[in-house]
Amino acid sequence: MTTPDPLKVALLTLSDTRTLETDRSGALLAQKLGEAGHEVIDRALCPDDRWAVRARLCGWVAQGVDVVITTGGTGITGRDVAPEAVTPLFDKALPGFGELFRQFSYDDIGASTLQSRATAGLCGQTLVFVLPGSTGACQLALDAIILPQLDVRTRPCNFAMLRGRFAE
Repeated sequence: MTTPDPLKVALLTLSDTRTLETDRSGALLAQKLGEAGHEVIDRALCPDDRWAVRARLCGWVAQGVDVVITTGGTGITGRDVAPEAVTPLFDKALPGFGELFRQFSYDDIGASTLQSRATAGLCGQTLVFVLPGSTGACQLALDAIILPQLDVRTRPCNFAMLRGRFAE
């Protein structure tokens, strides 16, 4: 089922080793968002570098992209910098996203979910979701949380219906 109010979405994979051809999580996100009726306007890879991530994200925010989804870099190793790169740019954090994601993820992977630092927030009027790099995590986040919240038909409320009011 496609949404009656498509959003413009940009996708960013954080990786020092993947290419667009080998980026299964980015491909999954693009496919599922397209199937839901949203427009994926850009898909890019970025090294695990907080400044490069911020530059790409700020460019999309300045362009007025509705939603940015990043994948990768949410773990606890030295190269995992996604939360450190993105959260300083949030005008408003959405801590419930990470909490809910980890709750759902616990059913799949147990206590290992506490290693995920998935998060979300608003950068200006752009919703930003920071996801782990595994395809399972991306699938879970999309199906259980993100796609329903990007659909104006989700009740009692959703991000899509609020997007014009983010700046109010």
